[in-house]
Amino acid sequence: MSTALPTTDQLLYTPEDAAGVLRYGRSTIYELMAEGALKYVKRGRSRRIRRSDLEAYVNSLEPLPN
Repeated sequence: MSTALPTTDQLLYTPEDAAGVLRYGRSTIYELMAEGALKYVKRGRSRRIRRSDLEAYVNSLEPLPN
């Protein structure tokens, strides 16, 4: 498995790529996908996450109160 982060012009991310971008564990990404918090597309057995869906997920996070 590569440790390099995907390029910013990439449109679709594997769950492993998304985990690297968000600095989450791979299992956390799959949990977020399963609960519907992180949208994904499925083609056959492959799941891919759109860059726009990653951005939407990050934008939906609530900041911690000061």
